[in-house]
Amino acid sequence: MTDTPGWTPPGSTEPDGGSGREPAAGPVPGASGTPVPPTPPPSGPQDTPPPAPYGGQYGVPAGQYGPPPAGQYGAPGAPGVPGAPGPQAGWGPVPGVPYHGGWGVPAAPKPGVIPLRPLSVGELLDGAVSTVRRYWKPTIGFSLGLAAVQQTVAAAANWWALESDVRGADSIATVASLPLGLLITILTSGLLTIVVSRGVIGEQVTLREAWAGARGQLLRLTGLTMLSFLILVGVLSVAIVPMVLAVGVSGSSGPASLILTAVLFLAALAVCLWLWIALSLAAPALMLEKQGVIAAMRRSWRLVKGSWWRIFGINLLTKLLILIISAISGAVVAVVAIVLTGAVLGVSESGGLAEATLPFLVITAVITTLISAVTIPVEAAMNVLIYIDQRIRREALDIELARAAGLPMYGATGWSGTAPTIPGQTTPPGA
Repeated sequence: MTDTPGWTPPGSTEPDGGSGREPAAGPVPGASGTPVPPTPPPSGPQDTPPPAPYGGQYGVPAGQYGPPPAGQYGAPGAPGVPGAPGPQAGWGPVPGVPYHGGWGVPAAPKPGVIPLRPLSVGELLDGAVSTVRRYWKPTIGFSLGLAAVQQTVAAAANWWALESDVRGADSIATVASLPLGLLITILTSGLLTIVVSRGVIGEQVTLREAWAGARGQLLRLTGLTMLSFLILVGVLSVAIVPMVLAVGVSGSSGPASLILTAVLFLAALAVCLWLWIALSLAAPALMLEKQGVIAAMRRSWRLVKGSWWRIFGINLLTKLLILIISAISGAVVAVVAIVLTGAVLGVSESGGLAEATLPFLVITAVITTLISAVTIPVEAAMNVLIYIDQRIRREALDIELARAAGLPMYGATGWSGTAPTIPGQTTPPGA
């Protein structure tokens, strides 16, 4: 009988063939296909059963590949009575010997929010939600504060647009809130990346510790965000500006020009989508590997190469789920705000907001803030987990993560010697 690979049950013994004596050291009968030595017949007369027939049928030859003889794997005990039937052999667990359940693949260690192995889409989503739930103070708490600031500014800008007679006030209010939204995106991406990286190895992290880990890279993260935005705008400009200039010079916008413009615009959108996925892992690489802007872009390019469609599908699924949640929540927000305030948010003849009141905007901002406090960290956590998953698939990062988590079966108990390159780790824990 063989044990589960890599594990020998302490104190387990094997019987010696049902003779009633203590098992002797040596190979177990039938363990590796070796023939079983014949058992000497007991003293005294007894009826010897005839040998089992072999010819003329398709049965299995006795003693070769069939079940072990009766009494061979029985538990050691008192000698049996001569002539009495021995214990019945079977294929179940041997009495007195632990049953290990076969040769199944051992489960991957899970010191934190994800198992340390290549992840499925469901495990990525579960890891993102588990991170937000387990580390709700630095994730939901931080996102709640930033979302509250953003929604307060947005509500104030919308109220100004309602009361203002300035032409294009609505557009001005929308554009005015964009810089704040960009700043909030940078801050949440930076801090939540550190939180997720610590959660993968099961470490506790506070908002202060996350800020200390992200602060040194926030300026580079800002540059990365701006450069990525300019690249996408540049691609769109290359496709649109020449056509706009051609139409302006010729003074005509016939069907051919419109069709060509539409084709170029769609091609530019496809290129932008491809670049967006190719550079989607640059922010985690910049924050966790402490790289520069260009180096982080190259790093993302290499990690995404060969897995573009998979990463695109995961991002698309995440966006769709968040969009559905936001749409349902938005409908609930509108109904609640209308019931509580009696105001109707519509569109006036000039194209602006009509019949909205300040309480309506306040209620909308509050509920939207609560929703954003959950969706923002989940989306940020998904991006970081995709980055870690790609490194596990490409670079066996799971081994280093297991060592950093202090799993002794991976050759280390916590940090020892030179700390490995682990996401979010700058010094060994407790140093």
